[in-house]
Amino acid sequence: MKNKFAYLLLLPLLIACGGGEQSIDDLIAAGDTDAITQRKTELLNEKKELEVEISSIEKYLNDNTEQKEGSLVSVEKLTDTLFNHYIELQGSVDTKQNITLMAETAGVLTNVYVTEGQRVSKGQRLAKIDDGGIAQQIEQMKVQAQLAKTTFERQKRLWDQNIGSEIQYLQAKANYEAQQSAIRSMQQQLAKSVVTAPFSGVIDNVITEQGNVVSPGMTELFRLVNLSDMYIEVEVPETYIASVNEGTQVVINFPVLNETSISKVRQSSSFINPANRSFKIEVPVKNPAGNVKPNLTAKLKINDYTSKNAILVPLSVISENQDGEQYVMVASNLSQGEEFNEAVAKRKLIKTGKTSDNMIEVTEGLATGDLIIVEGARSVKEDQKIRIKA
Repeated sequence: MKNKFAYLLLLPLLIACGGGEQSIDDLIAAGDTDAITQRKTELLNEKKELEVEISSIEKYLNDNTEQKEGSLVSVEKLTDTLFNHYIELQGSVDTKQNITLMAETAGVLTNVYVTEGQRVSKGQRLAKIDDGGIAQQIEQMKVQAQLAKTTFERQKRLWDQNIGSEIQYLQAKANYEAQQSAIRSMQQQLAKSVVTAPFSGVIDNVITEQGNVVSPGMTELFRLVNLSDMYIEVEVPETYIASVNEGTQVVINFPVLNETSISKVRQSSSFINPANRSFKIEVPVKNPAGNVKPNLTAKLKINDYTSKNAILVPLSVISENQDGEQYVMVASNLSQGEEFNEAVAKRKLIKTGKTSDNMIEVTEGLATGDLIIVEGARSVKEDQKIRIKA
């Protein structure tokens, strides 16, 4: 650079002394604007030519110095590494136990025993519908059934002693059984007036308030959700059908909650959707705190490939030759020095596999213990001397 500036400073003097041309001072004194402009253009062109020549000289000197002393680089020693590759997909949370409870009998909703957000257990009473006198009818029917039972038992004893007719015995038996059947039917009808929880969960919504008239199959009473049995269903491209199966590890992240958990594929569909060439998987979600809600967005990292003894290198150190082959530069013939270790740069052709976080697996061409050039990899050449900081 110093030589470059020296040339530029001497440029006007060299031009002024050459030939019979007028000096800059003479042109300025004469006030010849056209001549001054022309001289400026000539000087600028000569300046550019000098800069190109100086740049070539400096490059030659730098290259020869590096070849003689060795370029300074940094290296990394390769070791076996556990390598997990993931495919990233997005899904939403769902639960198999998310239902709306409907009225099963007509009447007035006389009692509501729960509130929104309340946790309930399977079989717990949620509400009571007026039974319309069914309970009283059952009590009356029980009295009649008791009479029918007594009559039947007497007829049976007589029949066992060969007293009386068979038809009397059969009629008494049929009457008693009919009374029992009628009572059971009415009891089933009465049971519909009490609304109970079909599974344990949380009352997400009390839809119908106490005092309203309800109709069977039409009136919605509650929404009940089980937040302890959550899962994510996501569609996976068919190209991963051989590597994503039941038991495959999945990392689940909920961006809104800033929470991450580990799970495994619980179910993998055996059907490929012809519309988008994908298959569904189901991943269970742990929810001890109850923060995960249905329809919450989740990001999934599905472990589709694992290597226990992988060789990984940074993507930035890989180059390609004119034949499209990938290679890296390695340090060979290492010799120890006081301040720097000296070596020779060698090119190694490689084959690569999957990538993750700016790292790529090398499947062929490198071995543990190799020293790959990391910083300066693209500036060194085959068989060039290099220096490595000790």
